Amino acid sequence: MPVAEYTIPGMLIRDHLLPVPLDWSKPEGQTIELFLREVVDPTKRHEDLPLLVFLQGGPGGKSPRPTKGSPSWLAEALKTHRVILPDQRGTGRSTRIEAATMAGFATGDAAADYLSHFRADSIVDDFEHARKTLFPGKRWESLGQSYGGFLTLTYLSRYPEALAACYVAGGLASLVPNADEVYRRTYPRAAAKSRLYYKRYPDDVARVAAIADFIDSNDVRLPDGDQLTVKRLQTIGIDLGMAPGHENVHWLIDEAFSTPDRLSDHFLFSVMSLTSYDSGPLFAALQESIYGHGAGATNWAAERVRADHPEFDPAARPLLFTGEMMFPWMFEEIRSLRPFRAGVETLAARRSYSELYDLKRLATNQVPVSAVVYYDDLYVDAGLSLETAAAVGNLQHWVTNEYEHDGIRQSGNVFKRLVEMVKEAGGPVRG
Repeated sequence: MPVAEYTIPGMLIRDHLLPVPLDWSKPEGQTIELFLREVVDPTKRHEDLPLLVFLQGGPGGKSPRPTKGSPSWLAEALKTHRVILPDQRGTGRSTRIEAATMAGFATGDAAADYLSHFRADSIVDDFEHARKTLFPGKRWESLGQSYGGFLTLTYLSRYPEALAACYVAGGLASLVPNADEVYRRTYPRAAAKSRLYYKRYPDDVARVAAIADFIDSNDVRLPDGDQLTVKRLQTIGIDLGMAPGHENVHWLIDEAFSTPDRLSDHFLFSVMSLTSYDSGPLFAALQESIYGHGAGATNWAAERVRADHPEFDPAARPLLFTGEMMFPWMFEEIRSLRPFRAGVETLAARRSYSELYDLKRLATNQVPVSAVVYYDDLYVDAGLSLETAAAVGNLQHWVTNEYEHDGIRQSGNVFKRLVEMVKEAGGPVRG
């Protein structure tokens, strides 16, 4: 039974809360809560509609909170589906991981052990339990955005019988995960995004340099007390892979100085909000561990590979922005991430991870899959995505440079095309 039922404009919503094991290998042990939001067009509430489960990006991302017409894919999906919006374990209204959670662990090993239960395999086990509990006997379709595509591949590896069709937007992960290779490919793309930004806004070359020089010469504090360093300023480039990202960064830079010798409160608050991870610390804490698969430590790959790219030095000009990289210093200098430091350092050094993908099962996959690969994607390498597309059975893909990484949110046409691709290949599995 749902824990709540209510309406918002254009939607009937049911909230569900389920207990799940922290460790699925020990189902009788400690439990946490999994929250799911069921959304349907009120005029179709009694219809036996196909189910669509949304696999949110991240890691550490909660499902979107729906409003009328937003996100764009949801408005389209509600015409034909009953949509399930789970908050992945550790996020949203599921049992959350926050700074206070991690501060309660006495050792790095204990903290790392806890964090290790919030990877793709555990998330997928949660979702499969929810499907069987709330919708017994029904397959569901899945829509995976970004990291949700990683989850899709894990779901297909573990429970293909649960899935009627899979739609993936900017999230075809490498099936042979290697954090070093990911960042070897990411830094050149981040540099290209920075160059494109400066090409669009050439005056910002000097503006950004002036901000960096000011920060380097002064003890600049953010509203939460953290010191603002140039390397932290560089991390605002994480926004450059989204559709409005270049404009967002430009308008932030445009209002950086209140006077020639003082950075504006607006600028400092905005930089703090963009770079603090208060609302989603798991995104930072688990960023590299999503590439852990079998043997081999990730060992702060983004930091190590950065050493091969002196153009990203904080003293270099023009100042280049980094992307979706997490560095050891962040867990020392960012207040909200400090409690995660011991656990994340221990996790980075671990030489063995659970295996997330079954390559043989994926090669012989029978579940229809459609995927969009964003050619200029800052975060998910198109080359690696195309290798995966060729290795997964029954997968149709579409490559485009029309959208940035958030194309599924920018236009309902992306979801519509993914659905049409599956229909053209024979349609979802029914029964």
